[in-house]
Amino acid sequence: MVLVTATPLLLAGAGLMHPRHLTATTAGHWAGLHIALLPVFPLLVLGLVVPLWGRPRRDAEGALVVLSWAGCLCFAAYYSGLDAVAGISAGVVVDHGVHGAAGQLFVAGDELGRSGVYGLAVASLATCAVLWRRCGVRVLPGAAILFVACWSFVDSHIFWPRGVLTMLGFAVAFALLSAAVLRSADGERDARRPTDS
Repeated sequence: MVLVTATPLLLAGAGLMHPRHLTATTAGHWAGLHIALLPVFPLLVLGLVVPLWGRPRRDAEGALVVLSWAGCLCFAAYYSGLDAVAGISAGVVVDHGVHGAAGQLFVAGDELGRSGVYGLAVASLATCAVLWRRCGVRVLPGAAILFVACWSFVDSHIFWPRGVLTMLGFAVAFALLSAAVLRSADGERDARRPTDS
């Protein structure tokens, strides 16, 4: 459970420290925070990868697992691009007094970020479809929260308050999905256990 919730909880905490606006005063902190978070954001996908652990089968479920992996890769690549462009680069140019560049960096970064979150949404849908096949209705609470978090993440990043709540939503969703997988596995073990007569 800790493995899948640690990243969104860390990002929620970082969101509490994230400057609301990029200014000459906040530029150094802005760039530094995004440098620190560059390796963290891609780890958000652990909440989708861990419940699907294992080699994909050669059937529809296996195709959904591969689709989930592809969406996770899309998120990791493109959301890292957002951090590099609108986080690090924009922070550096503002910190060095370069006028007019930050706006264009934000436009490019926003496009990268949206593409990444769309990839995360596809991965979330594919993961929940696989888990529905494996666990049934147990996945519904986690799936519902996950889809709301993906929708919010499109334009909230980790900014307080909505971005922080979005990250907390991911943590809750990942915990619920992992719990559903564990309960389902326990139920299968109990069903295979011989009964005393």
